[in-house]
Amino acid sequence: MESVVQEKGNLSIHTENIFPIIKKFLYSDHEIFLRELVSNSVDASQKLKQLASYGEFNGELGELKVTVKVDEAARTITVSDRGIGMTADEIKKYINQIAFSGAAEFVEKYKDKGNDKGIIGHFGLGFYSAFMVASQVEIITKSYKEDAEAARWVCDGSTEFELTTAEKAERGTDIILHIAPDSEEFLSPHRLRTILEKYGKFLPIEIEFEEKIINNPAPVWTKNPADLKDEDYLNFYRELYPYSEEPLFWIHLNVDYPFNLTGVLYFPKLKNDFQVQREKIQLYSRQVFITDEVKDIVPDFLQLLHGVIDSPDIPLNVSRSYLQSDSNVKKINGYITRKVADKLSELFKNDREGFEKKFDDIDLFIKYGIISDEKFYEKAKDFCLLKNTEGKYYTFEEYREAIKENQTDKSGNLVWLYTSDPRKQDAFIESARKRSYDVLVLDTVIDSHFINALESKLEKTNVKRVDADTVDKLIEKDVTLESVLSKNDEEKAKKLFEDLLTSKASTVVVEAMPTDELPVVITFPEFMRRMTDMQATSGQRSMFGDMPMMFTVSINANHPLTSRILNTEDADQQKALAKQAYDLALLSQGMLTGNELTQFIKRSVEIL
Repeated sequence: MESVVQEKGNLSIHTENIFPIIKKFLYSDHEIFLRELVSNSVDASQKLKQLASYGEFNGELGELKVTVKVDEAARTITVSDRGIGMTADEIKKYINQIAFSGAAEFVEKYKDKGNDKGIIGHFGLGFYSAFMVASQVEIITKSYKEDAEAARWVCDGSTEFELTTAEKAERGTDIILHIAPDSEEFLSPHRLRTILEKYGKFLPIEIEFEEKIINNPAPVWTKNPADLKDEDYLNFYRELYPYSEEPLFWIHLNVDYPFNLTGVLYFPKLKNDFQVQREKIQLYSRQVFITDEVKDIVPDFLQLLHGVIDSPDIPLNVSRSYLQSDSNVKKINGYITRKVADKLSELFKNDREGFEKKFDDIDLFIKYGIISDEKFYEKAKDFCLLKNTEGKYYTFEEYREAIKENQTDKSGNLVWLYTSDPRKQDAFIESARKRSYDVLVLDTVIDSHFINALESKLEKTNVKRVDADTVDKLIEKDVTLESVLSKNDEEKAKKLFEDLLTSKASTVVVEAMPTDELPVVITFPEFMRRMTDMQATSGQRSMFGDMPMMFTVSINANHPLTSRILNTEDADQQKALAKQAYDLALLSQGMLTGNELTQFIKRSVEIL
């Protein structure tokens, strides 16, 4: 029987005192001491299970749960397990020699015995995070080995320790933290429960706190997809996001080569706001919560998804809190992108009608992917849909075929027309429909960027908002209309309307348009409006500063009202009629407000 003699000594650390360094620099967030200690207890419990499966432990496993207790009067927190425990020699090796990782030796010893998933411990520095909150740490432990004697190790945060024999009936380890005065917040049961639920919600061994099991040791991502029903995935989503709307669909990730990765990613119904959606993917390493800052692992556009990714192959620094850029992370990034694209493609091919119903809820996500990720675009171009004002959906190729005959301009370019606000731009949509032109609805926060991406990727394709010009100039054909006005009358009309303008940002042109168009039409140049929209979605101030938006006032030379205005001899009446026609144009663009609108209504009543 191995005997423990009383021993005092110094920790073999190559610096005078490592604890102030740990306390100050090693861990940015003091609450993770609990994550580290509970993770170590879980590791110790799983190792015992593994040894039993190898036939190297023949005793009763019994209940392997980890228990966390707080004693506010004694100012202690105790983390207990019934795992493999330690002998006095192992304490000296694993606890006293900080730089030594017991995990490495354990894995080396058992690496040929099959799957080592879940047995790689985090001895060493993880344990020392206890000194961030404790003025003294005690370990009372008894190894699973036959006839092992229990041992007690005590250290007060200096480099000195004391190791003695102890009384302990059962195998396993108790770690007792005597909480320091500056860390009393951790003696609050509510605070501890919050930390345990944050980091230990899905640990693979049951965690008991205040006589309740606080975790789900077998979350859906650890199970075989073939054994799961839709309801299992939906229940898990409710567990992760109790107050969210149900997801549209999900992807179960499961890969073990060339890296290990499991998880479930859910497609939520996307609102028209990027920021609300982010930071909803949680990163785990063997079921221990690490972070919800996943921007290095998950491509930017995929951060709009919700769910869990679990991978032991994502490199973490000593505090398990920061991701470091390495080739595995890049591979994982690419794999997730491919899996998501394949899932969307499969949904589109297998159930187009169902995909169309969901499309308005995920179009933001797909468009963002197209803009930001070339590999995603290569697949997405076949399932990204365009919706027109009648609610019909097309793929890019289908749309090209549908409009090429009628919407190709005299230079051979295909012109896609769109509206960003069907209600506000209704008059312009009507004008386009009279020519049998199709109008797409592109009204999300990202569409100005999406349109730019489309024009750069699609050959000989221009995309124009339906109010970017008068209808015949939107898609210029070889046919031109003749003006019924003389040059002199055109100049008169131009001067008359220029005198009405209050904005220096606008210009007046007289054009030959069909008689069924409005007498005055206001349009916005596509490039300037798109630039302003793009800067607004990026949160930047417009490059045009506080300048009012440029617009063009087009006078329809062929409209009967234009001739009537020009032929009115009373100057005041002529001006009033011109003002009425101009205000109608402003009204059709939603630009007539305040006193101008009040005066327009009064004049309309008088005219009637």
